[in-house]
Amino acid sequence: KGLPLNYITVSIISAIIGGLIFSSTFAFINPILNKDVSSNTTEVASVPWENKENQDKNVQKEPNESNMVTPKPVKQNLEKKELSVPEIAKKVGPAVVGIVNKTQIGGFIRQTVEQGSGSGILISPDGYIVTNNHVVDGATDVTVIFSNGKKYEAKLVGKDAKTDLAVIKIDANNLPYANLGDSSSLEVGELAVAIGNPLGQEFAGSVTVGVISALNRTIKIEDKELTLIQTDAAINPGNSGGALVNSYGEVIGINTIKMAAAGVEGLGFAIPINEAKPIIKDLMTHGYVKGRPLIGIAGRNITPEIAAMYDLPVGVYVVQVTEFGAAERAGIRTGDVIVKFNGKLVKTMEELNALKEQHKAGDVVEITVNRQGEVKTFKVTLDEDK
Repeated sequence: KGLPLNYITVSIISAIIGGLIFSSTFAFINPILNKDVSSNTTEVASVPWENKENQDKNVQKEPNESNMVTPKPVKQNLEKKELSVPEIAKKVGPAVVGIVNKTQIGGFIRQTVEQGSGSGILISPDGYIVTNNHVVDGATDVTVIFSNGKKYEAKLVGKDAKTDLAVIKIDANNLPYANLGDSSSLEVGELAVAIGNPLGQEFAGSVTVGVISALNRTIKIEDKELTLIQTDAAINPGNSGGALVNSYGEVIGINTIKMAAAGVEGLGFAIPINEAKPIIKDLMTHGYVKGRPLIGIAGRNITPEIAAMYDLPVGVYVVQVTEFGAAERAGIRTGDVIVKFNGKLVKTMEELNALKEQHKAGDVVEITVNRQGEVKTFKVTLDEDK
């Protein structure tokens, strides 16, 4: 029989929990907005990678014989210079920071203890840092440590459990920051450099080298599915939230998990930066991912076996209904069994969520339930998941 494979997140867990390998926790926590980021603003946050793209579009080139004709497409990017690994480390290394997650424990006498650490990437000169949600999950205090040892206290701008991304901010300016690249142009076999803090601050700024091993790997963690970049560049506990960099010194992925089992090596995974960019932008602007739909129920799958045992239909049993939420407003109750969504059969929560994700907040959908043998259909106006 083959060895069992376990997916682990790559942040360090404290001695209270023990061990260096652990499962990621993706529990949703309502985002706390930084005081400088207004949830009511109608302006779009300025993000460095968009500014750079706009600047490139506005560059006027002098006319010459080569650009007066339509050039043939070429594979090589002639506008960028490939860097050596030491050059990549010097360019991006200062923008990769350590993040220490602290929480309070105790009853009457409370104390703050470190519960884990990971990495983060500075993405702007005024202190915005992107990392993994699980690196800052449950923190009451977050400390950012630079490669030179300087420390800052950070505030949470926003976090998203579904994509395992978070944005924090420190109060500083003129900081080194990383350029974000284009993960859609990646090819299997090209250079990949991972920069982060494996095993904590003692090994801060570690650089490991490998290749892009595969693209669009679907990894399921608990009830979440992530589509990730696979690399053999060494990723270890503490690398979570760190940078995966291409040969031009651009961040093309955010290191997040690895596969660990006896005899298994070189299976690390990163969130593609193109998938992360819109999430980061929403977190910076709103503190959450805007427009994501929400039904407002907690459900449990009724399998054919359970259905036969309790004389229920196969579907999603509504365990809880959010007070004043979309489902409750429409008339759905605890104990209902959801059997259809917009006329399509629903047998599991996974199927229900997949159908829901095809819509946006504010859409009106029809949800059909079986209520003690009576079939009812409700029109539900989807809420926004904040």
